[in-house]
Amino acid sequence: MTGTPTTPHRSGFGCFVGRPNVGKSTLLNALVGQKIAITSDKPQTTRRAIRGIVTRPEAQLVIVDTPGMHKPRTLLGERLDDIVREVWSDVDVIGFCVPADEKIGPGDRRIAAEITEQSKGKPVIGIVTKTDRVKPNQVFEQLIALEKVREFADIIPVSAQSNFQVDKLIGLMIAQLPAGERLYPDAEITDEPIETRIAEIVREATLDGAREELPHSLAALVQEILPHPGRDDMMDVYVTIYVERDSQKAIVVGAGGSKIAAVGRRARGQIEVLLGKKVYLDLHVTVAKEWQRDAKQLRKLGFDS
Repeated sequence: MTGTPTTPHRSGFGCFVGRPNVGKSTLLNALVGQKIAITSDKPQTTRRAIRGIVTRPEAQLVIVDTPGMHKPRTLLGERLDDIVREVWSDVDVIGFCVPADEKIGPGDRRIAAEITEQSKGKPVIGIVTKTDRVKPNQVFEQLIALEKVREFADIIPVSAQSNFQVDKLIGLMIAQLPAGERLYPDAEITDEPIETRIAEIVREATLDGAREELPHSLAALVQEILPHPGRDDMMDVYVTIYVERDSQKAIVVGAGGSKIAAVGRRARGQIEVLLGKKVYLDLHVTVAKEWQRDAKQLRKLGFDS
């Protein structure tokens, strides 16, 4: 831990909150400087509270990416919203995200009102994301619109894609943290288990090109990670992809296994980087009927109540 008598070392937690697809996961990856959260334009891409760790000489900020808040239609949806509420009750600063290329709507205002009601006075930073997608005057208009939603400790426009003001956002969040020692070793960028990160990589690869009816129904779970027989430089990774109906399984597998083979190709490279070894990736697709509405299935897939 470093710091001076006048500027003590700060450490603590922040989180990003907002509707689905407002750029929270992409922003988390930009702040950390490495991909730790999967990203997609599909609904319900983020399903867990994923922690990214930013360490500076004077501070350590643990940023929690949360699922997009929405009106839940399933038990899974209810649990995802519960995850968000649990996170913002535990953090020191909240980043409320709205995209520059979409007008602020009832969903944004509902979330902002709930933050005001339940965050116990914690500082909230208003963040306009995806500024690279619009013209400067549209960014300005969105900043003015965001100011009217609620009172913020700060408001800042950012772009994760072009790295615009990402470092400044880190500074604004750190300024809201209490004095304290490091919470994680300096080199650590996330506390996500390897199995969870691999399962998410596979789910992201499956989401790529998936039909509209599929994203909500897809889940992935690592069954085993084993040394490859006779190869010190290789690991065997076994992952099960879950869908809810036989028709969805056929879509994911594809004619002659073409789709699932493509998923394997997309995922394997990222998993090899993560493990630092060559990977034999075995993907199996199975049907777990209506798993989003089944408490037992949700527990099996790691969505505990």
